[in-house]
Amino acid sequence: MLLALLFLLQADSAIRVGQVTVLAPEDRRALAVSLAEQAQRAVEWPGLGRRSPPPFTLVLAEDSMALARLTRGRAPGWGAGVALPASRTILLRADLPDLPRTLRHEIAHLVLRQAVHTRTPLWFDEGYAAWASGELERFATLELNLAVASGRLPTLPQLDAMLRSSAATADLAYALAASAVLELSRRQPEGALERVVAGLVPGETFYGVLEQATGLTESGFEEAWHRELRRRYSLLTWVAAGGLWLLVAVGVIGAGWNRRRRDAPRRAALDLGWPPAEEPTPAQGDDHDPPAAPVDPGPPRQ
Repeated sequence: MLLALLFLLQADSAIRVGQVTVLAPEDRRALAVSLAEQAQRAVEWPGLGRRSPPPFTLVLAEDSMALARLTRGRAPGWGAGVALPASRTILLRADLPDLPRTLRHEIAHLVLRQAVHTRTPLWFDEGYAAWASGELERFATLELNLAVASGRLPTLPQLDAMLRSSAATADLAYALAASAVLELSRRQPEGALERVVAGLVPGETFYGVLEQATGLTESGFEEAWHRELRRRYSLLTWVAAGGLWLLVAVGVIGAGWNRRRRDAPRRAALDLGWPPAEEPTPAQGDDHDPPAAPVDPGPPRQ
């Protein structure tokens, strides 16, 4: 990938925008410059305070094929962007919507890696970036509810595997990762990640720091996270999040089927040439009186 970037640099396509080096096709340069200008602003990052990102290179790829070529296949076909903290490089697909939010997600990886100097699990890295970029609301709240309602809650190692999996599980995996980081933050006395981030220094393991900060082992935290998910996301919240429309649709279909079943004798009478029974009117007496039977009721109800 670095060879590809050097080729672009040699092609005089690089533009400096403050501390951001922009590489983009000619027809995408104005967009890339605009994104670079936004990226340099200092903002609040969970557990890290207000800061600007480190100097980095922003590369805009035309589409998924270009992104795969530049990353030598490391980027999945459904991916919107890739952050390479070691080389301070961010690659984005220019053909997708909401690029500013996608860029913020990738910058979160650079900012976190600048502050953390030890290995962290993938769920923490991606969950932090999803939370910091405000993507939790976008990522499959309805799918979260369905996952909880159906009991499909992964272990933390399984969640890491889901994040590397396919487009079919990507939104749910990112939503679950963000919810795990939120749970970790919630268990801090100050409701933030400062204690965890401060403890992630060379020589300390992630789960060792997590236990020091929360008093929970890896399995204990996983159990607490699952418990909180079940409390927050249930069948009722699934209905509130959008499942209600599915129930309404099922109800409409059911009502239509029931009406057709009730009208079957009348339709049979019409088919045989007999006049159907008249519905009673208020003038005929009690609304609950049954309608008069036809002379020939036709075939029996099945």
